[in-house]
Amino acid sequence: MKIYSLILLMVLCWSGNFVMGKVALRELPPFALLFLRVWFSAAILAAIYFSSGEHHRWRFEGADWKKFAELGCYGIALNQVGFTVGLNYTTVAHSALIIATGPIFVLLLARWQQLEALTARKVLGMALSFAGVVILSSEYGFGSQSPTLLGDVITLGGTVSFAVYTVAGKKVAQTYDTLPLNTFTYLFGALMVVPVAGWQLLRVPWANVSWRGWLGVAYMAVLASVVAYLIYYYALSKLSASRVAAFSYLQPVIATILGAVLLAEKVSPRLLGGGTAVLVGVYLAERGRG
Repeated sequence: MKIYSLILLMVLCWSGNFVMGKVALRELPPFALLFLRVWFSAAILAAIYFSSGEHHRWRFEGADWKKFAELGCYGIALNQVGFTVGLNYTTVAHSALIIATGPIFVLLLARWQQLEALTARKVLGMALSFAGVVILSSEYGFGSQSPTLLGDVITLGGTVSFAVYTVAGKKVAQTYDTLPLNTFTYLFGALMVVPVAGWQLLRVPWANVSWRGWLGVAYMAVLASVVAYLIYYYALSKLSASRVAAFSYLQPVIATILGAVLLAEKVSPRLLGGGTAVLVGVYLAERGRG
């Protein structure tokens, strides 16, 4: 029962992350927010890791560092660029529902690696989910005039990166403890975002950033990154990836409700239709995996 309570907490942290990210983006440009979130998270994890004495238990070799760098690239640098920059150009609901397609890309990666065969139910689920994404992205029309299309595409790229991270992370979840794995993954990811996002720190009018902006950064770093990621890898070490993923169906629903209530985002028929197609498609594809 404890593990499921932790997973629910993880889902709540990630659901609120969309809203708090929007709040922070009102006062901070996206790359600056990305930099602050990743570096604060890495600093917190490093402080916990080295103060706990865990570093005395582990002796890492070249192959370990290579794996941490790979996870940091896909799970932190590319994924967080997709999430933060994408969220800046789209809505909470679009972002949450597109990210919910993650299991579809995990399935495609498993098929590409010849770990799973495609069944009729899987194909139907994938087709339905992708149709739902198209419906979402067409809510305001296609082309350069669409206010969300750029953000939707960037978010989708981050979702693909997180799928790669999930597949790679599942392979090593039993090899490393949760704390060192997350610590060094974040440290490598933090180093990778420096050339990508560090430049925007020089353009931030820091005196104009209110407590709301800093609260958003703190939430994204502490709850959505440190707490949620530690729970995520702990859950992967105890349960199957598909069982952990089952809880992800709650995330876009909660995030959409929060976006509507707290940010007054519009819930349109196309949003409801596209969102339903995404979630039903992911469900069918996951059930199709047996």
